[in-house]
Amino acid sequence: MQSSSANEAYDPHANTEKWLGVWQDRKVFEASDLTADTGDGRPRRYVVSMFPYPSGDLHMGHAEVYSIGDALARYARLTGADVLNPIGWDSFGLPAENAALRRNLDPGSWTYGNIDVQAESFRRLGISFDWRTRLHTSDPEYYRWNQWMFLLMYREGLAYRKAAPVNWCPNDQTVLANEQVVQGKCERCGAEVERRNLTQWFYRITQYAQRLLDDMDQLGKWPEDVLRMQRNWIGRSTGARVQFTIEDRDEPVQVFTTRPDTLFGATFFVVAADAELADDLCAPEQRGEFEAYLVKTRAATDIERLAADRPKTGVFLGRYAINPINGEKLPVYASDYVLADYGTGAVMAVPAHDQRDLDFAVAMGLPVRMVVDTGEADPAETGVATAGLGALVNSGQFTGQDTVAGKAAIIAELGRLGLGEATVNYRLRDWLLSRQRYWGTPIPIIHCPSCGEVPVPEADLPVRLPESGYELRPTDGRAPLESATDWLAVPCPTCGGAARRDTDTMDTFVDSSWYFLRYPNPGYTDGPFDPEGIRRWLPVAEYIGGKEHAILHLLYARFITKVLHDRGLLPFVEPFTRLTNQGQVIMNGKAMSKSLGNLVNLQEQIADYGPDAVRVTMLFAGPPEDDIDWADVSPSGAVKWLARVIRLAGDVTASSPGEGSLELRRQVHRLIDATTTLMDGRRLNVAIARLMELTTVLRKAADGTPGPADPALREGAEALVRMLSCFAPFTAEDGWERLGRTASVIEHGWPHAEPELLVVESVTCVVQVAGKVRDRLEVAPDISEDDLRALALASAKVDRALAGAAIRDVIVRAPRLVNVIPQK
Repeated sequence: MQSSSANEAYDPHANTEKWLGVWQDRKVFEASDLTADTGDGRPRRYVVSMFPYPSGDLHMGHAEVYSIGDALARYARLTGADVLNPIGWDSFGLPAENAALRRNLDPGSWTYGNIDVQAESFRRLGISFDWRTRLHTSDPEYYRWNQWMFLLMYREGLAYRKAAPVNWCPNDQTVLANEQVVQGKCERCGAEVERRNLTQWFYRITQYAQRLLDDMDQLGKWPEDVLRMQRNWIGRSTGARVQFTIEDRDEPVQVFTTRPDTLFGATFFVVAADAELADDLCAPEQRGEFEAYLVKTRAATDIERLAADRPKTGVFLGRYAINPINGEKLPVYASDYVLADYGTGAVMAVPAHDQRDLDFAVAMGLPVRMVVDTGEADPAETGVATAGLGALVNSGQFTGQDTVAGKAAIIAELGRLGLGEATVNYRLRDWLLSRQRYWGTPIPIIHCPSCGEVPVPEADLPVRLPESGYELRPTDGRAPLESATDWLAVPCPTCGGAARRDTDTMDTFVDSSWYFLRYPNPGYTDGPFDPEGIRRWLPVAEYIGGKEHAILHLLYARFITKVLHDRGLLPFVEPFTRLTNQGQVIMNGKAMSKSLGNLVNLQEQIADYGPDAVRVTMLFAGPPEDDIDWADVSPSGAVKWLARVIRLAGDVTASSPGEGSLELRRQVHRLIDATTTLMDGRRLNVAIARLMELTTVLRKAADGTPGPADPALREGAEALVRMLSCFAPFTAEDGWERLGRTASVIEHGWPHAEPELLVVESVTCVVQVAGKVRDRLEVAPDISEDDLRALALASAKVDRALAGAAIRDVIVRAPRLVNVIPQK
């Protein structure tokens, strides 16, 4: 049969504005009530996609993550949930400041202009946001609560200020996290990064290190690789804290070691060159050599210093440490392979059993002593450290004990001597949150010559950014807020004397650590978030975003949630129940970039193929977590499928009551059931494949038997467009209208698979003899292996194929396969 509408061209743009208007007028994407329980009994689903940074219009990566989040939100809504799908913008940050500098613009004007562009693009993509939730982290109404939380942390001893070595970008004039340094350069501007000692603000996240580990037991719906990365970043290790006396110094130095069993193998002592301890320990005669080495050390980043293949260098400090277990004198060196912010910035060096220590020992001509016999060759001869377990050797009274027993015994001896104890250490460092830039949340501290650090009174919040009288890039190297002299000078809240505001702003990770708490009522003024909104919607049921946020953002959000819980402000300790990561959208195997010339413009793709085809292409290309190479896919295939759906909807003529073809209904309901299972498992690409399969089944039925007038065809077509609305909402609405239905397809729910239609009355069992098909049997799906074996051996066709040969084996895979293997 020729489709009655086969010659009608599918126009992916024809009705987008129409349906956008319908959705807005009918408020189909608004949660029933943001902060009050309506009592309708529906389950609540809070679906949050990580909010975007407004650096320009939406790009291909945005299209992917928000298509995933939208599909999950729409599915939850269709299956009967009251859904909150919010939107906001992570609108502070250095990129906007740099963009404003290049264009001689105000950062706010640049940022809010981009937000408006992105908001319109989201609307045209058909993303089902509840726009009442809209927030921007650069609004004073939002960042006021960043400051409120900072003051809470400050009062609780969780916010503090200290001098620390940091990565400094001389071009962007700000501190960088280690993750923002790539091969010694700023990831944003490419400038060579310097090491500087600056006084910085920190959040004491290390106080929560163990809880961040323990509470991962609640994160069973998170990807295991994300949890593994967080565990590694926190880096819990057990060992001992050991005191070393330094000759001619009253105060001992503590070191942490995970291998106290190797204490007899320590042959020298190493201090981070840029630690205060190194400067303190340096003997006068070594001062010149040490200071020259320190200059070189500060030019390298932490990542470069920890590189395994970096040549080991150092300077003897003219001092000796005393090994507490045997009294041996160990020369003290300063080196760049030890970091100042790890433990005390000092380590006991055991070169036989640590490769970095061994490399240093070889470079400096220092002794190597094996104290654990692992069965491997002596490291002094091979140049390869042995880090495994074994029996202690060259270890005094502990010689002969195995590693575990020896470790416990040596810790006990250190405790008896008052020179050590068992302890736990973490790789995690405190959160450095201050930045020397303008476009961020001002830190609400006033510095008074008489009173010291004075918190800004809560009644005076927010401390607003100055709108004039500042320089984005002062020529004298000061921070931008230092140039705002009128804004800078304030009276001290305590004594009334002349004082100055703090001139640092907060890292944008602070903004993103709690935004999801404010979405249910972004206009709330009595606190950072509405307690009723929290009770109704939190924790987040579905959180969607890139794996690049696996550590810092997610770790900080977990930390802030725990802090707020401990202060009685939240009833839960983990913010995100389920986490879905999306991969990257790449081109020809590489990340898209202007410099590589492989950038794909999202708006051009939408203009060519329509928003639905772009969304379907994204979701059908593979599982959400996989990368999508745009060179390997084409929205034109999605356009063809969506056109088939529209033509199918137009060809359905049935309107009379009745169920129609039983066999067609069975096929339809089995595919509904399969698609439902796939959606529950977040296997969106396979769910789309099942919808394509359903389209083919229905097309065949419309073109042949039972034909376009059969009620089963209408039932199947309606089920198809209802499920399709998760992925291609505009096409689904067009199809719903062609089927003669009114209002929005979103309001008609997810189709229900009738259990009785899922029952398979019989299946076909293939019977083979020596691997060749000889018969096919219709059998019950639950037939036992014994019964199936008996049926197969009773087959006349099998008997003829055996030709009297004895049977060596019968392999049964009920209910689908029997293979009879004759004797040779």
